[in-house]
Amino acid sequence: MAFETVIGLEVHAQLKTNSKIFCGCSTGYGAPPNVNICPVCTGQPGVLPVLNKKAVEYLARTALALGCRINRHSVFARKQYFYPDLPKNYQISQYELPLAEHGWLDIRIGAAVKRIGIHRIHLEEDAGKLLHAIGSRELDYSLVDLNRTGIPLMEIVSEADLRSPDEAARYMSALKAILEYLDVSDANMEEGKFRCDANISVRPAGQKELGTKAELKNMNSISGVRDALEYEVRRQVEVVTSGGKIVQETRLWDADAGVSRSMRTKEEAHDYRYFPEPDLVPLELSDNFVEDIRAGLPELPEARKMRFISVFGLSEYDADVVTSTKSLAGFFEEAVREALQEGFAPASTAKPIVNWVVTELLGRLNAAGKTISESPVIPKDLAGLVMLIQKDIISGKMAKTVFDEMFATGNKPDGIIKEKGLVQISDQLTIAKFCDEAIAENPKAVEEYRAGKERAVGAIVGTVMKKTKGQANPQLVNKILKEKLS
Repeated sequence: MAFETVIGLEVHAQLKTNSKIFCGCSTGYGAPPNVNICPVCTGQPGVLPVLNKKAVEYLARTALALGCRINRHSVFARKQYFYPDLPKNYQISQYELPLAEHGWLDIRIGAAVKRIGIHRIHLEEDAGKLLHAIGSRELDYSLVDLNRTGIPLMEIVSEADLRSPDEAARYMSALKAILEYLDVSDANMEEGKFRCDANISVRPAGQKELGTKAELKNMNSISGVRDALEYEVRRQVEVVTSGGKIVQETRLWDADAGVSRSMRTKEEAHDYRYFPEPDLVPLELSDNFVEDIRAGLPELPEARKMRFISVFGLSEYDADVVTSTKSLAGFFEEAVREALQEGFAPASTAKPIVNWVVTELLGRLNAAGKTISESPVIPKDLAGLVMLIQKDIISGKMAKTVFDEMFATGNKPDGIIKEKGLVQISDQLTIAKFCDEAIAENPKAVEEYRAGKERAVGAIVGTVMKKTKGQANPQLVNKILKEKLS
């Protein structure tokens, strides 16, 4: 029997505010445990929350970028549940009247574009973090760090429009890029700033009724989301085809073992006993507030990609790569701008710069565990290196030697070339002299070339390059040799 997979995602993105959502405590990451806390975020008796305006602005900016309707009237609610890292024993969230609803996000699947619905976006506060110390039976214990308690979260709930783990991963990648371009979230999954819960079910192909869903938690990377969903598809199909029934439950993903494990039966909304938050008045947004935010929206990834294709002549693949993150797109565009200011045409420099960024720079950064923002090679110097190649001052092979030194030291290409004596020989009379010597030293290769074996010229070219210590212009060497051998 063929089955169809149905997936909906609930993404929690930490908003890039300096202070928490209902108090003035810092949202800085990496502080010692229980430093960034106060009576408000630790739920002490008699305190009152005060809403962070910047968090509302960031959610509105995201909602507009995703085509959502922003509700001018919204209400905060208390979501009741009991857990050691939730000091108030309830979470301030939104339920019946969220800030934004009914948007969409387009994802690319090959040449096609698929629109995924956004059901709602709402604000809520984060919980704390438990640290589990597992030792002997007498030493098992847990510690609570409340630094994260009260940090503003934006929950983006998709419609159940995703039909495969790959689509889910593409959706998350596209959403992550948009949040970075909007500058509303760092979306750093390693630091827990971009987290995802996935609801997944399977049903026989052609059936309209949804199957029983399971919710997956504890996925800390986009590839982890894909792996967890792929496992859960296999598990649910196996249960159904063997005559069993899927239980509605929450399951934890164990990345090391590559399996999901049952955590608890799934709660319904009534289990949380939502009711309006009595300490916060309803949130009222004016039309002017919304339109001011709309007017300040930046260029988003898809628009930037299309501009790079039309203005710089990039292929769709290259444009996809360099616009995948805001910082990478900015690095590329700044490098191209440097070349344009020197009079180079976009088409002649954009493609070489893409190649150097994607193949050479990103490869070295990944190996070093660094991001493009931490690159020792700045855009201006990368553009300078490409322009030196374009001017035939150095060859592509020599440029890699220069680039290695640039990456290791952060020095400029001109200085490295001067220091190492790497200027390319492009004088025709000088190269012709070396070509004559190479022809005289390779009579067999000359005979084979003149007999029609064109590859034989490679041995003669190699002799010229050896004599010039690799500094002769290889295109010019080939041209002069073939003229002389003809």
